[in-house]
Formats: sequence, C-alpha cells, structure tokens
Amino acid sequence: MFGFGRIVSNAAVCLRENLTFRSVQVRNINIGGGLGGEIPDSKRLQYALQHIHGIGRAKAHHIVCELGVENKYVKDLSKRELYSLRELLAKYLIGNDLKKLVERDVGRLVGIQCYRGIRHADGLPCRGQRTHTNSRTRRTMRTYGGSR
Repeated sequence: MFGFGRIVSNAAVCLRENLTFRSVQVRNINIGGGLGGEIPDSKRLQYALQHIHGIGRAKAHHIVCELGVENKYVKDLSKRELYSLRELLAKYLIGNDLKKLVERDVGRLVGIQCYRGIRHADGLPCRGQRTHTNSRTRRTMRTYGGSR
C-alpha cells in the first residue's frame, strides 16, 4: 500500500523525462496589476498592445507615440520603459475592468426593460439591423454537440 504512491510517482517522472513535446513556446511579459494581463514579447510594442482587451490599432499607436519610444520589440524594452508603460496604461479603462463595466451596463439595460435591454436578453441585434435575412448568428439557437 505504501509503495504504490512511489511507483506512480516514479512512472510519472520516467514519462516526463522520455516525452518530448513539439510546440511553439510563447513568452509573455506581464504588464502588472489588473491592467489586462500579458503581452507577447516576440512582437513589436504597437502590435503587442493590441492583445489587451480594449486596445485597438488607434489606441496602441497613440500609446506608443505618447510613451516616446520607438516601436521596438517588447523583449528589448528596458525596465524604465516597462514601468512607464504600466503607468500610462493605468490611465485607460482596459482589461477586466472594461469587461465588468460593459457587463454591468448591459445588465442595467436588461433590468430596466428598455428596448435595447429586451433585445440583449432575447439575443437579437439591438442597433436597428434587419433580422429578416441577416443576423443569423444572433438569431439561431445555440446547439452544443452535433450538427443538428
């Protein structure tokens, strides 16, 4: 009974040593706090910032210009530049904070039963799009599993 755990752990160690995984290794740089997570360090700064929820092309370009650094790879940024990047990103509403705000706003619309809230609750487009021929992705019932 006491030797069984040791056999399993030895088998796990042997498997770990003998297996080789072929995969792409992606390294990320944590931008800290609740700001939005991590950005890949193998891309240039302007494109890496777009991996954060709430930052698109225009805002990423604006951040790089306001930061005053050239658009170099994230792994080549110094500690001072990363610190100033974190300070600059703290001014924006991005990441989980933005997701919570949008979810709270939609919940408020659903709660007061306005037209947009009812459309959100029913899963229909709420900005005036036609639904007779389009918006199939919003109108269809979600099927989990098979094709039908």
